[in-house]
Amino acid sequence: MRILVIGGTRFIGAAAVRRLHRLGHTLAVFNRGQSPLAPPEGVTRLTGDIAHLDEAREAFAAFRPDVALHTIAITRQHAFDFMAAVRGLVGRVVLLSSMDVYRAYGRLIGTEPGPPDPVPLNEDSPRRSKLYPYRDKFPEGHVMRDYDKIPIEKVVMGEPGLPGTVLRLPMVIGPHDYQHRLYPFIKPMLDGRPHLVMQAEYARWRSTFGYVENIGAGIALACLDERAAGHVYNVGVAAFSMLELGQMVKAALGWPGEFKLIPGEALPPALRVDDMNLEQALVCSTSRIRVELGYSEVVPFEQGVRATVAWERDNPPDPLPEGQFDYAAEDAALAAYEGGG
Repeated sequence: MRILVIGGTRFIGAAAVRRLHRLGHTLAVFNRGQSPLAPPEGVTRLTGDIAHLDEAREAFAAFRPDVALHTIAITRQHAFDFMAAVRGLVGRVVLLSSMDVYRAYGRLIGTEPGPPDPVPLNEDSPRRSKLYPYRDKFPEGHVMRDYDKIPIEKVVMGEPGLPGTVLRLPMVIGPHDYQHRLYPFIKPMLDGRPHLVMQAEYARWRSTFGYVENIGAGIALACLDERAAGHVYNVGVAAFSMLELGQMVKAALGWPGEFKLIPGEALPPALRVDDMNLEQALVCSTSRIRVELGYSEVVPFEQGVRATVAWERDNPPDPLPEGQFDYAAEDAALAAYEGGG
């Protein structure tokens, strides 16, 4: 099969390209050509900006794709431009979306009123009513002010005559994770801390996760299987609490220390998780893609954690997040809590 990939050289998109390439399919990736993750040998490289996809339509037509995959759509305009650029050229389109479309995510971050939604969520669970969840967190003109996968999904799934497939992804770990999701566990352990202080409520909070190579395999499957046309799928592995995730990192590093769980009310503001409603889990069922398309993981999740930890050791975030590793404050909070003061 011939597959056109918009993006495809950064983290999740790169994993999908690697998987499709290993399966023997013909690929072209379209991006700015600035990522250090070069596509595998034999993959066609098309250079351009997703803000000007119309300028690449001739190159897309020359490649003769069967399916087009968009890995980096951030705004509704990106979706409109994508559909216009491949209309009449492909038989199907595939979009990478996010589990943040669900109302439960809005209740987690405080933008949706009401009690916690029951979990696990499925693909038909209520979605957020308030759009653009990060608009107040970015300055005017920043592309993330217009970020929202809900309107993007509507565009991709609403094109007459051009079937779409949407994949809603969880929090993803793996080598080249530019969000460094495991690093808050890794650094204290590498620093030889005897304990790692966690807010007890956050330690118990649960979410669906995914390892990047497994997510890439799910994306590849959705691109290749015609049964995916017209469907939405959650993709991920079983849900874990943050403490369970931390325990996996501990095992990977052989860290001899202890997790110390302290209620949020006993922690100073700098050590509390105040921007999440921790009563709302973000656990999503992934049974639909498993039953309908036969999806399964290609790498055990614990093995993925070990691979992520190995990469993070050599590639720490630079700069480190300001104020994230305040060991003196942690020690003081622990001493006050365990001393009853």
